[in-house]
Amino acid sequence: MLLGDNDKQPRSRHHKRIGGHGHHGRVDSAVGPELINSDRRKIRVVRRVLDVNDQIAQQNREHFAEHRLFVLNVMSSPGSGKTTLLEKTIPLLAPDIRSAVIVGDICTTNDADRLAVSGAPVVQINTDEFGGDCHLAAHVIASAAQGMDFTAVDLLIIENVGNLVCPAEFDIGEDARAVVLSVTEGEDKPLKYPLMFRQCEAAVLNKTDLLPYLDFDCRAAVDNIHQIHPDMPVFKLSAKSGEGLDNWIQWIRLQVEAKL
Repeated sequence: MLLGDNDKQPRSRHHKRIGGHGHHGRVDSAVGPELINSDRRKIRVVRRVLDVNDQIAQQNREHFAEHRLFVLNVMSSPGSGKTTLLEKTIPLLAPDIRSAVIVGDICTTNDADRLAVSGAPVVQINTDEFGGDCHLAAHVIASAAQGMDFTAVDLLIIENVGNLVCPAEFDIGEDARAVVLSVTEGEDKPLKYPLMFRQCEAAVLNKTDLLPYLDFDCRAAVDNIHQIHPDMPVFKLSAKSGEGLDNWIQWIRLQVEAKL
């Protein structure tokens, strides 16, 4: 059911084939000039980091464009149902849309193992070796993509690390972003984490099969999303039951076809 642009930061690099936080400076009103100057230096460093990330993201974008590959960055908090959604999405797009996946997690290959069952090529990125970054950055995507064969791929899905803050700040060379919000998280999440919802092209309201057991107002959630990002499409669905998946699948098809 369908109910319905860029502050964008790098680190980590570690990937392995499966099958087939940032510190933010704060100026306190009581601190001395030395600390204020230190904070300003941190801001300059962060800006340089973002500039480098954006340069690599543009290189990624050009590389993907050469392969006429549509790249979708899927983001959410942990436990929203991203992986289950992708488990259902990939087979429904096949065989006419061929998918590949890059999965970001701090530890484990659990999600990548689940998605590899679909037959799609999957690459896992773990950030624990580099301090447990809470996001994927452009250079780790570039490194992961080097080992992937895109000649038989139309759609690259990037399942970002579960977090509603940091991933929204980093351009990784994607064509579009989607945020997944589950009905177990509360209607106010778009207002609490506005950058995430402002930066995305689509939102999924997931786990609607649980609505009979929850005090959750779908209309308020959608209204809050549109307060941050007017007219953004919101797909109300249950990845577990499959109810409402059709409009989500159709939206992806249209994006991919426009890139081919």
